[in-house]
Amino acid sequence: MPLNRREFTKQSAVTGAGIALTGVVGALATAPEALAADEPEAYGTGHDHENGHDGGHGHGHGHRLGYGPLVADPDGILALPAGFSYRIVTHSGVTRLESGEFTPEKHDGTAAFAGPRGTTYLVNNHELKGPRSKWAHPVPLTEGLVYDPAAAGGCTVVEMHRDGTVAEWVGIAGTSTNCAGGSTAWGTWLTGEENSDRAGVNGMTKDHGYVFEVDPRDRRANRDPKPVKAFGRYDHEAVVIDPRRGHAYLTEDASNPNGLLFRWVPPQGFEHGRGKLRTLADDAGALQAAKCIDSSGRFVDDLSRATRIGTVYGVDWIDVPDRDARTTPVRKQFTDGQITRGRKLEGMWWADGGAYVVSSYAREESPGAAHDGQVWFYDPKRRTLTLKVLLGVNAAPDVDGAYDGPDNITVSPYGGIVIAEDGEGVQHLFGATDSGRTYPIARNDLNDSELAGVTFSPDGDTLFASIQSPGIMVAITGPWRRQPRR
Repeated sequence: MPLNRREFTKQSAVTGAGIALTGVVGALATAPEALAADEPEAYGTGHDHENGHDGGHGHGHGHRLGYGPLVADPDGILALPAGFSYRIVTHSGVTRLESGEFTPEKHDGTAAFAGPRGTTYLVNNHELKGPRSKWAHPVPLTEGLVYDPAAAGGCTVVEMHRDGTVAEWVGIAGTSTNCAGGSTAWGTWLTGEENSDRAGVNGMTKDHGYVFEVDPRDRRANRDPKPVKAFGRYDHEAVVIDPRRGHAYLTEDASNPNGLLFRWVPPQGFEHGRGKLRTLADDAGALQAAKCIDSSGRFVDDLSRATRIGTVYGVDWIDVPDRDARTTPVRKQFTDGQITRGRKLEGMWWADGGAYVVSSYAREESPGAAHDGQVWFYDPKRRTLTLKVLLGVNAAPDVDGAYDGPDNITVSPYGGIVIAEDGEGVQHLFGATDSGRTYPIARNDLNDSELAGVTFSPDGDTLFASIQSPGIMVAITGPWRRQPRR
């Protein structure tokens, strides 16, 4: 049912004027002083994570913001606040899989899953595009786990034990440009291809541009990879599942024209669960693209039109004519007046009853105002999209301080969100509170590669992230504590 002007205007009166930012993050400042450098008590003295970890409850520390300034890493890899430390989990070309082959390169989206006896499983995307010959360390073609033997990308599964030992193996191989992805409520990983080459293009032997499911706990479930064609064929970034309604939400990173935010509605009677997506017909359910309207009922052509935190759009969902894009890319199947576009729609995370959605930046390819990052929140109950985070254009990205180019995102068990930068110049992991105050968590001291794969362990003790190139996954520990809401 379309969201009519009267219905949305009525909703806007409740949720729009003087909007209460009830999610985990509000406005995001990008200036260095957003760290609240005028509040020295916010930093404290720091503690070693082995003897100063308070379990994240933060008793007596609710007023503190962040963890203090970053300390340069003597090993030149990752700067962290005092009291924090990291260990390298996997390193492309250095660590090895169970098969003896090297860990693949170009780490990207990651999720962590609880295993037996304190084990943590991590599924790690490898954003490798094009033929295997382009890469020194493509994802190995493990028998039974290969979709297209010509493609270099895929996922590995990392098993971490309490004693610190690590094992790694292939979850899926022969896919292309595996980027953000997303976890499911039933404990699996959805990996999407940010590349839609047809068979015969760039040496590929099969069509690409699909989502695949990877089970970190059951290797047999990953055999004979089958694309979830019901989710459409386009340049996929992230995907999340609404555990209550069963809808999937998916982002597309594309330009000329800008990409779309999608929703997949399951067919009548379909129930999610392990292995269920493999049973779907290629045309099962409905794939739809978002169409936004403002509080006056006017159509919004691009998300870059929003210039104020708290902007609320109503959302209609328009059916995709040909989800497999047999003759025309999905985003080009609509006229400009039918759907709402967004530049570099990237990471997503399901929390607070909805989906947090990242738009990394907007420039001359977008019709609205230039920005260096947005985070939106889609509320499926109200059918609204609310701007929670807006990063102004970073005028000096090579100078440490401001943030730009959000990509992978996670919701923190200590309050607020944690964002991995894929921007210009200096690259960070940084946090933001409900009111938008920001603080650094880590800085890439190795090179100018993006940070990716940001996700907390199931117990909240460890933050995992990766330096994408060459491909280094780290586990960060320290005196985590609950961050102030304001």
